[in-house]
Amino acid sequence: MRRPWLPVRWRLIAVIVVLLVRLARWRIVPQGLRHVPQHGGAVLAFNHHSYVDFIMLAWAPVRLLRREIRFLAKREIWESPRTRWAVRLVGAVPVDRTSTSSRSHAYTAAIEALRQGDLVAVAPEQTISSSYELLPFRTGAARMAQQAGVPIIPVVGWGSHRFATKGVPPRLITKLAVSVRYGDPIEVGPDDDPREVTDRLRDQMTDMLHDVQESYPDGAPAGASWVPARLGGGAPPPEDDQSS
Repeated sequence: MRRPWLPVRWRLIAVIVVLLVRLARWRIVPQGLRHVPQHGGAVLAFNHHSYVDFIMLAWAPVRLLRREIRFLAKREIWESPRTRWAVRLVGAVPVDRTSTSSRSHAYTAAIEALRQGDLVAVAPEQTISSSYELLPFRTGAARMAQQAGVPIIPVVGWGSHRFATKGVPPRLITKLAVSVRYGDPIEVGPDDDPREVTDRLRDQMTDMLHDVQESYPDGAPAGASWVPARLGGGAPPPEDDQSS
């Protein structure tokens, strides 16, 4: 079966990202890409730990599967002169978390994209976790998958937060290791409880994240600010995480 045709706008973004990643000599290592469908819609639910999660999430599906991804991007990204050109170019779905009507529009647009066979990326935490552990999940990913009749693909990444994350100035790091894992799909039946599905998703992503963190090529240096407290790092423990 032929691979999907990648639109020109996505090929342009891919060229820019690949050049930057290769200049910095980042080591992005994807695992489990076989779980991402080569055709048809799916929700990619990812952990939100950096400002460049989109790179780790899209790196393998775009380059190897030639699939474009529809991201749900918050209002601040659309309004920033530094980033709005990129979200427009890749056809991201705008979300204003302060507006009920905007959230409803984004939700409807995402379901329509899924029904049309697109991959839609959703961060169930909705904000960056300063503890680098998973924050409480919203049920949007489960409800989207249920209404569109598509699976949820759990995705966890680790490492890109060392470059740019909340509350820390960007740090240029060469040869940065970035681990990405795509997990077993979660099927959502029409009668399933979205809250129960979300709890199952969070449990699966927690196990995946812990495994990726503990097997990270650059280790977990004691006291390092980018290492979670659970592993002896200097990040705030989950109970002190002020992310909002």
